[in-house]
Amino acid sequence: MTSTVLIIVLLASLASFGAMAWDKRAARLAQRRIPESTLHFLEAIGGWPGSFAAQRMLRHKTRKVSYQLMYWSIVALWAMGAVAWMRWR
Repeated sequence: MTSTVLIIVLLASLASFGAMAWDKRAARLAQRRIPESTLHFLEAIGGWPGSFAAQRMLRHKTRKVSYQLMYWSIVALWAMGAVAWMRWR
C-alpha cells in the first residue's frame, strides 16, 4: 500500500507541476488559464509536492493569499493523514 501511495503522489505531483507551468505560461501570454479548482484538485489527490516545487521554481501563485490558504490546508490534511496512518498502522 505504501508504494502505491508513493506512486500516486509522484504521478499527481508531475501532473500538478505541469499544470502550474502551463498556467504560468498562459498567464504570461494572456491566454485561457487553468481553474484554481483544478490545481487544488491535483494537489488534493497527492500533487501538493509538485505544486510546491512549481510555486518555488516558477514563482507562480505565491502571493495570492486565497490560493495559499487552500494549498496549505491541503498540505495540513495530508500531514494529518500521514500522522494518523503512522499512529494506527
